[in-house]
Amino acid sequence: MKYGAIDIGTNAARLLIGEVVHEGGSSFVKKISYTRIPLRLGMEVFENGRISKKKTEEFRKSIKAFRLIADVFEVADLRACATSAMREAKNGLAVQKLIEEETGVNIEIIDGDEEASIIFSSFLQIDYDLSQPFIVIDVGGGSTEISIFYDGERTRAKSFKIGTIRMLKGKVSESIWDKINDWLEENIHKKREYLVFATGGNINKSHKLLGKTDNEPIRIIELKRLNEKLRGMSLSQRISKYKLKPDRADVIVPATSIYLKIAKQIDCKEMFVPKIGLSDGIIQLMDIEHRAKGNADRK
Repeated sequence: MKYGAIDIGTNAARLLIGEVVHEGGSSFVKKISYTRIPLRLGMEVFENGRISKKKTEEFRKSIKAFRLIADVFEVADLRACATSAMREAKNGLAVQKLIEEETGVNIEIIDGDEEASIIFSSFLQIDYDLSQPFIVIDVGGGSTEISIFYDGERTRAKSFKIGTIRMLKGKVSESIWDKINDWLEENIHKKREYLVFATGGNINKSHKLLGKTDNEPIRIIELKRLNEKLRGMSLSQRISKYKLKPDRADVIVPATSIYLKIAKQIDCKEMFVPKIGLSDGIIQLMDIEHRAKGNADRK
């Protein structure tokens, strides 16, 4: 059964078409089609607090295109979730209503806690021992979510208003790192060993640039060297040398900087990069709901 997941982030909008494969008591999302549009809602929202008419039209066309692609693949269900930029846009609800009226797609504007929870749903598919304590760091365009897990259960989670687009626009509070460090001090046990997972498009790209295999972690010293190399280049040099898209070339430096600062605070030496995110979690949840409904109908 195929599903469609729309992730409307601060930097880009994405459509993932996939199906959940169940094997040996575990499951994973088999990706069938992936479409990414550099919508960049945060560029306007963090500057002006609103989504302009021009950007709203781009948004509407993007969702309409996603709807058509989903129809071509005959998905059983389609779910759309919007994160930080839509949460903060003063006219976010009005834009949400307009797009639903014109495309038939209901966009759920989710908070940071639900975003982190959905991302964790996709951890059902990763091949790691999740019985030991672990931390998940997700860096987006407008926010960074940090979640702490014990025995596979999320016990602490916090969303912070720091992200790549917010940093590029100079809209990050001076006190944000004090807040992050204080929260980590309160919730991380210094004597415990944690697995650390990093999610998000920029860490996925960094993992690839460093030539890592699927389950191979990024050592923090390697990420620091990559950050320093990229920081020393112009935007055009990053695009040329690393074959980065323009909307990746400008955000990868602030993203890696955020990961590095958090890694230093928690004394982390390496990060695993499972290359899963919000859209994977959305598909996992839709599959769980449909399977539960199917079981209920059979009773």
